[in-house]
Order: sequence, then C-alpha cells, then structure tokens
Amino acid sequence: MNSNDNGANVNPMIENHTARFAPSPTGALHLGHAYAAFVAQAAAGMGGRFLLRMEDTDTGRVRSEYEQAVYDDLRWMGLAWEEPVMRQSERSAAYLEALEKLRAKDLIYPCFCTRKEIEAEFRASVSAPHGPDGPLYPGTCKHLSAEDLATRMEAGDSHALRLHVDRAMASLPTDLTFMEYGAGPDGDTGLIKVALTMFGDAVLARKDAVASYHLAVVVDDAAQGITLVTRGNDLFPSTHLHRMLQALLDLPTPEYLHHENVCDETGKRLAKRHDAMALATLRADGKTPKAVRDMLPALPGVLLD
Repeated sequence: MNSNDNGANVNPMIENHTARFAPSPTGALHLGHAYAAFVAQAAAGMGGRFLLRMEDTDTGRVRSEYEQAVYDDLRWMGLAWEEPVMRQSERSAAYLEALEKLRAKDLIYPCFCTRKEIEAEFRASVSAPHGPDGPLYPGTCKHLSAEDLATRMEAGDSHALRLHVDRAMASLPTDLTFMEYGAGPDGDTGLIKVALTMFGDAVLARKDAVASYHLAVVVDDAAQGITLVTRGNDLFPSTHLHRMLQALLDLPTPEYLHHENVCDETGKRLAKRHDAMALATLRADGKTPKAVRDMLPALPGVLLD
C-alpha cells in the first residue's frame, strides 16, 4: 500500500458528477472499502453529489449492526453523503418492473437447473466456453420445449431467470461501448467496446432473490441518477453485461472509473475476514483518520488536479 494524502485537489474536469458508494452490510468495512468510498467521493468532484446505497439483499448475512457500523466508520473517516440512503431490500418493485420489460421483449427465460446439475454438464463438456466467473451456462433450460416449460411452471418448480443472450445480441448494435476513465485489468481506458457474449446467459433473478447483483446495480444506478460509477478493477468485466442491460432496458449510461484494489501483504484483495485491516479495528488500535488515509493508495490520476 502506498502512502499518500487522499485530501488532494480534484481535477476540475471531473466535476458535477453523481457518484455512489454501495457496500453490503454483511461485515466490517476494511481499508479497501475506505479507498472505494474516497474514490467515489472524489469522483463526485466539485459541485457533484456523493450518494450511499446499501446492497442488503443477502438476507442470510445482512445485520442491522453492520449497517450502523458502515455509517460510523464512514463518518469517522470524514465522509458525508446525501440522505436518504437507498436500500436494495426496499427495491423489489423496481427490479420486478425491469424483469417484466425484459420478459415483454422475450429476453429472459426460466432456468430450473440446480448448481449440481450445471456442474455435471461442465464436467461432461470437453470445451465449455468460459467467462469471468468460470464456465458459461450451457443453455440447458433455454432449449426446453414449450410443453415441458409450461408443465414445470404450473408445478411451481423453483427457478432463476436468465438473460437470453442470443436474442439480446440480435437487438443490440455490435458497436455498443462504454466510457472508461480508469484502467481495467488490461490497462483499458477511453471508449471500450462491449463484449456481448462475455457472461453468456447471465442470471438476472436468483431462486432466492428478486434480482441478481447485475440487474439490481443497473436499475439502482439509473434510479439514483449516477453519472460516474467507480469500483474496483475486479468488477471491470461486469461492466460489459451492465452496459448491455442498460441498452436493453432503455436506461441512461453512466461513465465508469475502475480503480486498483487494496491488497494484503501477499497481494490478495482484502476481504471482510481481514479483521486487522477493518476500520473499526484500526480505530480501536488508536489510528487516526489521517493515519488510515495515509495507508491507502493514491487516488486515480484522472481525479487529481
């Protein structure tokens, strides 16, 4: 981690943006979260808006005390945001509306496959195409007959909803792009051409949730009027899918700035299990907010004056 003062002046070219920090209240915030929050605040620039959103749909891990800890940690670090805070747990109607728009365009289909069934298909395939998260879904349920589909739906079989990427591609321009101010894993910057097949038939609604991360983040960014999305390089591939969904749902297209991830001494990206790097732990150890800021990487160059 490089030492720097994250209170540097912001590039006047990056101003009047609306940016957001969107943590999941499933554990303690760590240095990586602090850096992401500072980048988002800087991305809002002079005269912009810095918003906070709780991605709290993981009901098995979300805790009210974790949400309160997010507020406490961010305030301790000197950050302030507009109220009210958006919560994904209160946004089911918006996600269902988006899914209905895609259904009306015949761009989603139910998937009844279990994880074990999908893994078995992967093992049986000698050349399964891969995406950022591993082998792509082989489209098993996409090829169900109308009769089989109706039978399973009438029986109330548990299912997810997947994007029908073949039909989606047919309705999208081949030169779809997004604007990248940072640099992706390959150093990409400027206008990036979207790889339409990168995620294949991605899950847009899980069996246990109204919306997947991919759908929810796109719908929420539009609802909050986000004009510049900032997040770690590990999420750079997801932007290809998000740009597709924005186009399919006729939503505004924000610009993007992907930044480096804060890593531990072994080079691994920090996770919530790294308690020694948790902001609450550092505060309890007597660190000051400035000392914590000095532990963070420099802000992305494009944000600095």
